[in-house]
Amino acid sequence: MTSCITAIGTANPRYCIPQEQIFKFMAKAFGLDATNTSRLRSIYEHSGIEQRYSVVPDFGFDDPADFAFFEKNSTLEPFISTEKRMQLYQAEAVQIAKKAVKNCLGEDADRYKQITHLITVSCTGMYAPGLDIDLVEQLCLNRYTERTCINFMGCYGAINALKTAGYICTAQPEAKVLVVSVELCTLHFQKHNTLDNWVANSLFSDGAAAVLIENSDNAKTSVLKLNSFYSEFLPEARSEMGWYVGNTGFEMRLTSKVSKQIKSSIKPVYQNLLTNAGLTAADVCAYAIHPGGKKILEAVEQALELPEESNDTAYGVLRKYGNMSSATILFVLKALMDQPGQPGGHVVSFAFGPGLTVEGMVLQYS
Repeated sequence: MTSCITAIGTANPRYCIPQEQIFKFMAKAFGLDATNTSRLRSIYEHSGIEQRYSVVPDFGFDDPADFAFFEKNSTLEPFISTEKRMQLYQAEAVQIAKKAVKNCLGEDADRYKQITHLITVSCTGMYAPGLDIDLVEQLCLNRYTERTCINFMGCYGAINALKTAGYICTAQPEAKVLVVSVELCTLHFQKHNTLDNWVANSLFSDGAAAVLIENSDNAKTSVLKLNSFYSEFLPEARSEMGWYVGNTGFEMRLTSKVSKQIKSSIKPVYQNLLTNAGLTAADVCAYAIHPGGKKILEAVEQALELPEESNDTAYGVLRKYGNMSSATILFVLKALMDQPGQPGGHVVSFAFGPGLTVEGMVLQYS
């Protein structure tokens, strides 16, 4: 008896904004001169991203008079408070999450009543009674559905949610666990005029994903089995990535050293993950790497000596959606499930976040 993923649904906000348009917004917001505008353009052109989604339409506007969220001036001052950002999170997060669940479970009301556990994941907003209770009520789940909230863990949070769901299904064979990740990263745009902040603002996007986990004995469709998990954090890289609550939203610390730290550290973590799963690299048929950015994917390829095409799925998600924090890896897994997989083949997956944490898992095609 093995816990497995039997369905994944995804969703995004209604505002889909080309990367070129976001670049123009950022250049104006930072008040850049010609030299620094050229530097910023290079970052955007080499991001590997074509478009991103946001609950904030303003990133797609040329004229500040059209702004709906930020102040209607080129400096965006006074800057938006954390309180106002959290109000928009509370209004929008549940709506996008519901769309993802509908795309996962469909319209059959009986499937919703069969859910025994709900795990929500988010690092971009919090309130209480929270997203978990809103989803129970608005999706008409049972009131006695057991709820777990995984908050503020960053981009690797969804792997912890899958791990938790797997433990639940092992302990309770009839459990049907719904994992819902929703991230509204663009709410937290910051104007710190630094290179690291320019890079962060070139990457993040909004999205949600819902995953159904149950025991493989109960599965009626082809699945991805959850075989093994392994996690390490790198204390020497603790200061390279962080996520802090400020007066004007949540503030990301993301330095240019992150990809270098991943490149230098991931191989032994990869080997430990395979050893724990009783596998070798030859047993791996596919990879699902969190596309935190193009440089991160390249760092993993170089460290593990992988051909670039091994990350085609991750590059595709990055290109279409950007980095949606914890939801992103679930978009990658959905793309893999939508492709014909090698029966019995193993998939290695990694996501990265504050710590610096490397969270890994091994899945298997049924």
